[in-house]
Amino acid sequence: MPHTVADPAAMLTAIANVPTLSGDDTIHSALEFVRSHLGMEVAYLSEFIGDDLVFRAVSAPGFEDTAYVGATMPLDDVYCRHILAGRLPELIPDTANEPLCRDIPLTSAIPIKSHVSVPIRRRDGSAYGMFCCLSRTAKPDLTQRDLAVMRAFAGLSAEQVNGRIAERVTYDTTATAIKAILQSRDFDVVYQPIMDAAARRPKGFEALCRFRAQPYRPPNLWFDDAATVGLQADLEICVIEQALIALNQLPPSIYVSVNASPATVASGRLGDVFKHWPAERIVLEVTEHSMVDCYDSLLSELDTLRFRGVRLAIDDAGAGYSGLQHIVRLHPDIIKLDISLTNRIDEDIVRRSLGAALVRFAVEINAAIVAEGIETEGELTTLHDLGVPLAQGYFLGKPADLATAKAWFDDTAATEGCTG
Repeated sequence: MPHTVADPAAMLTAIANVPTLSGDDTIHSALEFVRSHLGMEVAYLSEFIGDDLVFRAVSAPGFEDTAYVGATMPLDDVYCRHILAGRLPELIPDTANEPLCRDIPLTSAIPIKSHVSVPIRRRDGSAYGMFCCLSRTAKPDLTQRDLAVMRAFAGLSAEQVNGRIAERVTYDTTATAIKAILQSRDFDVVYQPIMDAAARRPKGFEALCRFRAQPYRPPNLWFDDAATVGLQADLEICVIEQALIALNQLPPSIYVSVNASPATVASGRLGDVFKHWPAERIVLEVTEHSMVDCYDSLLSELDTLRFRGVRLAIDDAGAGYSGLQHIVRLHPDIIKLDISLTNRIDEDIVRRSLGAALVRFAVEINAAIVAEGIETEGELTTLHDLGVPLAQGYFLGKPADLATAKAWFDDTAATEGCTG
């Protein structure tokens, strides 16, 4: 009796559109369906690696010892190359009727009595591998309709395979770019002054990264890329190491603030970086641009660093509930008011009220407060009147190289010499 299926196209669409299926699950469901539909014992999707066939997905109940994910076979021992070259058909109801099959030792070794195999191709047309079913029983009732069903499900699997290939290419390209930056340190560290709001002289500098690669991309995109390929901590630490060199050239009273994600802090690697520098001159600014996976490990590492003298700063205060929750959990030494709060604060009673509340909150928990994003005299004056002692922004000083940071103090020395 010929194999039949009520509506193979509908089944294909149903499997493809089930939202809970991952790419691997989709392929496995396709293999299960065609194996059952054709009445065969083994179905698999393979990849060609050099001169070998590698099983990437398998449906072979009862034959797990011989057909399993990761198993390999020499391409010279299987049908694949012959099918690709047209020497064997994709649909073989009975291998006894194909002289070439009889000449391949695997046919009698398994034995293979019937075989259906469809190429899986990459988007450039090259062969990735095969979508295959085989049986130890001849299937003379196999028809072109069965081959059409096989091709339909092979096409669905090819979409999943090509999606994974594209992801892998993107991953490898990104990883290569980040590793090249780590190797060559192809970035510059710039320093933005954190000013005494009254005296308008630097109390410290925030170290920021500028990547040299063209076309220019904002630093956050590079750090996001590093996170996707597991190199976030490596890149952040590389930048921090470069940034802290400024401590050798800035006055002993000046601190340097460096940025690190919660994941990098929780990794425990910063202790080895900071131990070479005076801890009291380091401010660790924990960025909160991603979810904190485990506050316990983060707090444990922060306790160790702060015990040594490193101060903790939290930015984005006033930007939303999550930022405030971050402050409550970490109890920082320095709170940085977000630009969304400080922008036009001199013109907005709501911003001023929130700013005043955060100043009082900082006093209550014995934290210093820094206003970020200052761009006008009015903003600076208003914040100073609210009791904000430290400020940062383009109005006071743009991020610049270390020589420019040092010049603040050269100018001071020259001024004091003239007036003394």
